[in-house]
Amino acid sequence: MNELKALRTFLLAAEKRNFAQAAREIDTTPASVTRTIAALEADLGVQLFVRTTRQVALTGDGAIFAARIAPVVKALDLARTELINAHKADEGRLRINAPMSFGQRLLPHILCGFRELYPRIDIEISLTDELLDVVEEGFDLAIRISGPPSEKFTIWRKICAIRRILVAAPGTPPTTARHPNELSPDACLAYDAGSHRETWELTDGGSTATISAGRAVSSNNGEVLARLAANGAGVALLPIFIVAEHLRTGRLVPILPEWSPPEFWLTLYYPPYQKLPPRIAAFSDFFEREIPALLTAIE
Repeated sequence: MNELKALRTFLLAAEKRNFAQAAREIDTTPASVTRTIAALEADLGVQLFVRTTRQVALTGDGAIFAARIAPVVKALDLARTELINAHKADEGRLRINAPMSFGQRLLPHILCGFRELYPRIDIEISLTDELLDVVEEGFDLAIRISGPPSEKFTIWRKICAIRRILVAAPGTPPTTARHPNELSPDACLAYDAGSHRETWELTDGGSTATISAGRAVSSNNGEVLARLAANGAGVALLPIFIVAEHLRTGRLVPILPEWSPPEFWLTLYYPPYQKLPPRIAAFSDFFEREIPALLTAIE
C-alpha cells in the first residue's frame, strides 16, 4: 500500500506541477512529497521531474511513466472503493438472479420497497428460469422456487412454501377428471428448465399417483404454460401466483383439488460466504419480511 500511495503522490504532483499544491491536496508537507518522489526516483533509477524554484515538470521518462500507471492506479482505487462499499449495509452493488415469472410479478414490489430504505445500493437483476451457478455467474444471491436444495457449494435460506395447483380451462376434458389417472398424458403440460418432460407426483394423503407430463407440450416458462392451459391446450401444474389472475377472471379453474404435489420452497441461494456481506443480509431480511404478505395478497 505504501508503493500505491507513492504512485498516487507522483501522479498528483505531475498534475499540479507543484509539490506544495500536491501536499495541500493530500494534507501533508511539501518536504514529505519531495521525499516520496525522491524515493520513487531512486527505486526506479530514473529522474521523473525537472525541478525549478517555482514549479516542477515531468521528464520524458516521467511523462511515459505517468501515462502508463494512471489507468492502473485508477482501477486499483476503484476496486478498493467497491470492496469497501460491498461491506457496508447501505451502499454497494447487489446482483440478483430470479425466476422469470417471479421476477416479473413480485420482484418489482420488493425492489421498490428495498430501494426506499437503501437508495445507495445499486441493483442488477437477471431473470431466467434456469438454475444458474451463483458462484460461476457472479451473483450475490439467487431467488429460486424448487424442491429441497441439493447444491453442495452454496448456502441457502428457506423463506416460505410456494403452493402449486393443477389448473385447466373450464369446460375442457381435464376438468371432468376425478383421479389423476384419468388425465390424458397428451393433455399434461410440462414445466422443465430444459423444456423436457416432467414427472408429477401427486398425493391425496393416502395414495400416490405419478404422471409423465410433457409428452405433447413442454416449456421452460410458467407464463407460457398458464396461457396454453387457459386457451384449452391441457392441464398445468403451476404456482398459484402465476395463475392467480387467470383464476380470478375464470379463464382457468382448479382441478383435482384434493391431489397435491410435493412442497416447493421459495429459497435464497448465496455463494459460500463465511458471513453474508451486510448489503446482502439487509436485502435477505427485507425480502423475508415482505414476501409472505405479498404472496398472500396475490393468492
